[in-house]
Amino acid sequence: MEVEVNKENICINRLITEKKEIFFVQNDVIVPDTKPDILNTINASGNICINKKEVLDGKIKAEGNINTYIMYLPDSKDENLRALNCVLDFSQNITIEGATEGMTLITNAIVKDIECKVINGRKITLKAGVELDIKLYSNEEVSIINQINNIKNIQLLNESFSINSLIGQGKTIVYAKDTLKGDEKDKITEILKADVIIVNKDLKYSYNKILTKAEAEIKVMYLTEDNRIGRIDGKIPIVGFIDMKGISEDNICDINYEMKNILVKLNGTEEHSIYVELEIEPTCIAYEKRELNIIQDLYSPTTNLKFSQKKVVSVAQKMENLKNYDIKGNVEISGLEEGNLIDVEEIPILENIKTTDSKIIYRGQLSLNFIFTNANTLNSVNTKIPFEVSEENIYKTNEINIETDLNIGNTSFEVNTGGKVEAKVELQVITKMSKNVNINIIDNIEASEDNIIEDDYDSLILYVVAEGDSLWKIAKKFNSTIEELSILNGIEDIQNISVGQKIYIPKFNYIKKENVENAREKATI
Repeated sequence: MEVEVNKENICINRLITEKKEIFFVQNDVIVPDTKPDILNTINASGNICINKKEVLDGKIKAEGNINTYIMYLPDSKDENLRALNCVLDFSQNITIEGATEGMTLITNAIVKDIECKVINGRKITLKAGVELDIKLYSNEEVSIINQINNIKNIQLLNESFSINSLIGQGKTIVYAKDTLKGDEKDKITEILKADVIIVNKDLKYSYNKILTKAEAEIKVMYLTEDNRIGRIDGKIPIVGFIDMKGISEDNICDINYEMKNILVKLNGTEEHSIYVELEIEPTCIAYEKRELNIIQDLYSPTTNLKFSQKKVVSVAQKMENLKNYDIKGNVEISGLEEGNLIDVEEIPILENIKTTDSKIIYRGQLSLNFIFTNANTLNSVNTKIPFEVSEENIYKTNEINIETDLNIGNTSFEVNTGGKVEAKVELQVITKMSKNVNINIIDNIEASEDNIIEDDYDSLILYVVAEGDSLWKIAKKFNSTIEELSILNGIEDIQNISVGQKIYIPKFNYIKKENVENAREKATI
């Protein structure tokens, strides 16, 4: 007998894996003939770009480069500071259990540190440590039966679920470029270092489109013709459109920005300015909140039903929270005096996240790299300030998904006598939280009259509730109904029965053979 059903479709974007992978990029750098020999390196920093990534069976592949700046002391009496700019290319294969082609890959890469080793005056070895944050998603179309039309006396066990159903996903390429001007008196001869980070991320909705808005914060340190050190700070707007059919302000959007290429160079037409060109890829995954009443079990007292079941995992109650924390610490930098601090690089490093039923606790270190002058010599010293911050866990359970992004806000470094520095750094913690929901999906329902007999006796079964029983399980076991059992036994709360409770079960005209046999063995007639 064919069973007529109505179905609705949802698309589940399931998180397959989330992991952090540490790898190292190493290469030798030759000093160009136009630059003096290296005596010693002072500082190395870099900006990472992911040019290409793909998901393969059992692994992912990421290709990119690190645009690196090395400040060094030259082996020359005429100069006291020079810099090298080089590019470290990488291609990394990372094993990911369960990865298959077609899955959605979101990555976020940071350079944790760069080591420099001078081989000789014309050659150095660079070794960069990279942390790659990986999130791999699988899209699954699921059909859910929400109504059965042609089965008499159908008994349904429904459960309500609130889930985030995938609307769509998309990405775009944004090219952002600008000329940053320094002091007009400065004739810039060399870029010593350049830091590029994306801040102030936001989005707006228009008709079938998402407007992505952010800013690239640029900090450039440079050397002038008369051997002075200068700085240029600026921001470049990043604006792009992602096509997304049916998107609205009621939907949830996860936006990720990934740097693909960076170009920072001297402006050939203005001696006191720097030209910056960026290629950035914003990616969006959009969801809508769906309230579903899903059939978890079914049977009929008068028809023998068979069906298949599968379990799917969906994400629910996804939300984002931004909270600022003041990280304070006192550090002592030998050789640092008041007035000669040039720059401080701040890198937040998240080491672990602990979740309890009441709190989400973040532990890590704030890496501070101080660049300063001392006796006309540039120096670099790195130090770390540990931090532990927490926020309320609104879900009141530790079984939640957490995605975290750390940014640096306002900073203050007060240099006192003897190189003692009072550091105050605003740490911005962006937390995306969600819960996994396990859903039981019923499908392939078949109906037949096999294994059904007619029985005319009118007696009752007296059943004693066992551990793990529910009124639904008992009704299904003896081909009765919850309504019949609750009325006959005066049960007001059908969700509340206790072990050892005695329940009378009426006999129906049609009873499955296995239930009759089960009743005879386990119940008192």
